[in-house]
Amino acid sequence: MTLRLKALSVHLFTATGAVFAMLAMLAAVEEKWSLMYLWLVISFIVDGIDGPLARHYHVKKNAPEFDGVLLDLIIDYLTYVFIPAFALFKSGLMDGWTGWFAIIVITFASAMYFADTRMKTKDNSFSGFPGCWNMFVIVVFALELNFWVILMLVSLLSLAMFLPLKFIHPVRTERWRSVSLPMAFAWTFFAGWAAWVDFHPESWAHWGLVVTSLYLALAGIAQQIVPPRKG
Repeated sequence: MTLRLKALSVHLFTATGAVFAMLAMLAAVEEKWSLMYLWLVISFIVDGIDGPLARHYHVKKNAPEFDGVLLDLIIDYLTYVFIPAFALFKSGLMDGWTGWFAIIVITFASAMYFADTRMKTKDNSFSGFPGCWNMFVIVVFALELNFWVILMLVSLLSLAMFLPLKFIHPVRTERWRSVSLPMAFAWTFFAGWAAWVDFHPESWAHWGLVVTSLYLALAGIAQQIVPPRKG
């Protein structure tokens, strides 16, 4: 296989995320939340793999007719924002005006964030909460949080998208990557497990989700507070 075909194959691999997004949406419409999240976890795995592959095969040089960044952003908006917001609203976890508030704020703020040219920092982290609502909503499903708590967290995270707070990219942020990458793998495992057991309240996968989510959410802010060691 030529280098060009390998680079083109990376784009095709990325595009499978759109298929998984559709399968997740169909499951969400039927209120099959566990199945929805299994498809979202698969799309999350694809999203974690395609970036390193794209850089390895230099897709911008070898398959430039397709914009891999744009393709990735389109799929990310579907799987990270749109479908999780729909699930949060449709599930009944947020009743009345709180559900409407959540889906409007999440979809609107995330659309603006995804178009923000300042979203990446010099160390390949994110400036502001990167719209990972899929990670947030699965924790909400697992723990069945009170809707007032969910409303508060949605408001805080939406605001955090536009504050100078750093959020790590577990693959691309070099600092603490030896911890961050295993944490991302662990989060994926716990998310898949929680969905597989239909968010059973006694599953300890829920606590694994909480621990790994807290690390991934707070590690970047901790890096801003704790200066890197010199030398």
